[in-house]
Amino acid sequence: MFKSPSHHVQNKEQTVDKKALLFGLMSVFLCGIGFSIIAPVVPFLVQPYISNPDDQAIVVTLLTSVYAVCVFFASPILGALSDKYGRRPLLLGCLFGSAIGYFVFGVGGALWVLFAGRIIEGITGGSISTIFAYFADIVPREQRTKYFGWMSAVVGVGTVIGPTLGGLLAKFGYSVPMYFGAAITLLNVGYGFFFMPESLDTTNRQREITLVRLNPFTELARVLSMKNVKTLLVSAFILWIPNGSLQAVFSQFTMDAFNWQPALIGLMFSIIGFQDIISQGFIMPKLLIKRSDKEIAILGMASEIIGYSLIAASALFSFYPLFIAGMFIFGFGDSIFGPSFNGMLSKSVDSSEQGRIQGGSQSIQALARMIGPVIGGQIYVSLGHAAPAFMGMILIAAAIPVLYKGTHVNA
Repeated sequence: MFKSPSHHVQNKEQTVDKKALLFGLMSVFLCGIGFSIIAPVVPFLVQPYISNPDDQAIVVTLLTSVYAVCVFFASPILGALSDKYGRRPLLLGCLFGSAIGYFVFGVGGALWVLFAGRIIEGITGGSISTIFAYFADIVPREQRTKYFGWMSAVVGVGTVIGPTLGGLLAKFGYSVPMYFGAAITLLNVGYGFFFMPESLDTTNRQREITLVRLNPFTELARVLSMKNVKTLLVSAFILWIPNGSLQAVFSQFTMDAFNWQPALIGLMFSIIGFQDIISQGFIMPKLLIKRSDKEIAILGMASEIIGYSLIAASALFSFYPLFIAGMFIFGFGDSIFGPSFNGMLSKSVDSSEQGRIQGGSQSIQALARMIGPVIGGQIYVSLGHAAPAFMGMILIAAAIPVLYKGTHVNA
């Protein structure tokens, strides 16, 4: 065990600090609840300020995009600061900022207030890169993919609880889930303040941060110049574009195609989260025994293509069972791609670069989730409700050979 909160040794004998592990898992759990609890009600919060239904779909996707824009610019800064000053102060500050963002979004009153809430939450939303770096600090290298799988499973638990809770709380007002998300995030800040140990030893910290490193574009270029991670990040970027689109239009799609209400939308989100728990708890451990990270990632990508095809069919035939089946298969693919991708990524660099590489990864993901919702919203309105799913099928089919031929991390 660690002798002090900051003690950290990277070797095969390393054990995981239980307080650090508990805080990390609690953080991703509450992030899962906080994010998913608001998902069923976003279109309903936007609705009072929009007269044209087509404009409503575009505004909902733009709210996702503006969040991603802020994450893109904030991630390298947060990653760099965490490499210099440690993970603890950055995580606590970001979680506090997320709580403020939820509260502002809930207050509403005008479209600009909704966008302000998303901007605040997005600026602090880059903390997910710090959470991944935090886990990379406290977990032995050879066990990282397993623990990243645990993170996905815990997020899945939060995703099971969050949407259903959000749908039920919406009966008392569409803003209530936002206030609840703010409250539980503040609870995690309180726990972290008293019990979270620092994970990054002072000997592994960056001595100084240049202004160049705080520029998301130059930092992104530097991360992409690393030969062993470039292709990995490019393939993930191609995958994240349609994923961001699906995430942005999900609630609007179910409203338009099947006339679902918040409680049913929340239940659907919860089913996907439960399926994610099953994947991480029972399927992923068996896959890790028999398959490399790369093979698992490609299996996940293939599953997402199948899922997208069923989602497209559900729109064409207005048959919601196809949509449910498609979301199950897509969710399985997404649940096994994430841990295997993050495992490959974290194994590509040493301890002092974890914040940078995870911040770069988060920036690329944010860039994709910035582009995806904008494209998805436009083609959803102009080409039909099935168009974003068709985009997913095409782009992920293109991403698989990129990942297969270009990466060499098989551990």
